[in-house]
Parts: sequence; C-alpha cells; structure tokens
Amino acid sequence: MLLPHHGRYDYSAITRRPDYSWPDGKRLAVYFALNIEHFAYGAGVGHALSSELAPPDPRTFAWRDYGNRVGVWRLLELFDELGLPGCHLINTAVFDYCPDVLEPILARGDEIIGHGRTNAERQGQWWEADEARMLAEVRDAIARHGGRPPRGWMGPWMSQSRVTIDLLQEAGYAFAMDWPCDDQPVWLRTRNGRILSMPYSLEINDSPQILVRRHTGEEFAAMIVRQFEEMLRQSARQPLVLGIALHTMIVGQPHRLHALREALSHIVNHPGADRVWLARPGEIYDHCMTLPPGAIA
Repeated sequence: MLLPHHGRYDYSAITRRPDYSWPDGKRLAVYFALNIEHFAYGAGVGHALSSELAPPDPRTFAWRDYGNRVGVWRLLELFDELGLPGCHLINTAVFDYCPDVLEPILARGDEIIGHGRTNAERQGQWWEADEARMLAEVRDAIARHGGRPPRGWMGPWMSQSRVTIDLLQEAGYAFAMDWPCDDQPVWLRTRNGRILSMPYSLEINDSPQILVRRHTGEEFAAMIVRQFEEMLRQSARQPLVLGIALHTMIVGQPHRLHALREALSHIVNHPGADRVWLARPGEIYDHCMTLPPGAIA
C-alpha cells in the first residue's frame, strides 16, 4: 500500500550506511542550540509554563521575557564557564528588542541560525510568496546584524509548509534542523537541488520535555546524560550527532540551570571526551562537505 509521502528523502537503515568519522577520528558530534526568542504582547502564539490567561496575559509574556532579561545571560555564562561552543536560534525581532544579546554571541564566535522573525507566528500555513519573503527577510537581517547570512534554519515551532525546504534552498540556506528523523545528517531533496538535514532532537529539548510532558529540571538533565552516554556507546559503530536544544526562559531559570550545569559538566569532563567533538552545526556541515559522495544518506 502506498501512503502519502513527502518525497524529501528515502528510507535508509543507519546500520547499512558507509562509515566515516568526524575530525581527528572523533565519533560523536555534540552541539548546543540556544533558542533566543521574542514574542508579541497579547497576540500570537508562545511558550507557556501554566494555563494562559485571557489576553493580554502579562504574566505569561513576562515569563517569556525573563529569558531575554536574565536567562540568556546565565546560559552564556555557563557556556563560557565550561568552554562550550554554541549556536543560537534567534528570532530577528530580538535584534530590535534586546540588541545587547547579540554582542557576547558575536564575541564568542558562535553561530546564528535563522529562527524566523518571532515565535509568536508560524509560517506553515502561509502563502508561498509570503513565506519566501520572510525567509529572505530573516536571512538579510542576520547578515546585517551578525556580519554574514545564516547557513542554517530552524523554523519557529519547527513549522513548515509543503514548500519550506524548497524555499530555504532557493534563499541560500545550506541546512535545515526541522526534520528530527535521524542521528546523522541526511540529504533532503528540493525542487532545485538538495539541502542537508541537521539532526535536532525533539526529545533532548527542554520545551516539550518540561512544558508539555512536565518533567523536572533534574529529569531533563538526566535525559541529557543518558542520551550522551548511549549515543557515545553507539558511535563506535556509526558517527552520530547529538543536538541539545535549550530555551532561555526555561533552563535559564536558576533551579533548572543548576541541574543543567551538572549535565553539561558531565559531558565536558567525561573520560571518553577524546571521542567527542564539541561543535557548531555549521562546522558539522562543513565536514560533511569533505566526505566522499555517498557517505551521507
């Protein structure tokens, strides 16, 4: 029976793919994705810690805004403390609302990933021309404020229309992080070529785990450690990518930050660290481009 299919990639068992390694023979690439988001007041969609009130709901807006006023700074301090590279999934509304956030990111040499204009909107149901304009607007805003256009994209809420992947490739994006189908980078077909799918976990992600499934900060930190340990073991057979997705208003809260610090310290100080590549997604993409044809599924 033939079911409707997206046609972007074919089925591929990870156990039947060519073997390769990351730089210096490392087997597990780990990146840290910090979501830095800005929301409309009293309109649109957004993360919520508890039941939302009738608009304008200042308590929910203020809780989200804590991430930009406090949480992002605490998380950047933690990254500096542990010597971690970062990539930042930034709504371009941040550049106007809280431009101070950009300075330490650029000083660290971190990567900026396109993440829409605001997480108060999703583009999945837009007309194609409107979505194309937004992708170009985001690309150009990041180039203007960050010094170069982004190579990666993660849609607000991982939202996609039927042509998002086509539009991303046509707008010059090199990889997308919206398809959590694999632990290795894979190629996605577009109508004018291909774009790389970068693994981005819907599981090792504080938003669904803490806000939707109601796990505690300690439980989420334990998930990070267990995912890392198991993937490091599995990477003896295949090179893998572990993305750890964080949001400033969630793990930027002190009680959750405490647990997160222990989990990330576990990764940094692990006795098997010589097999681990702490990287940014763009660096993973660059290495994939050096591999022989057919190495990437």
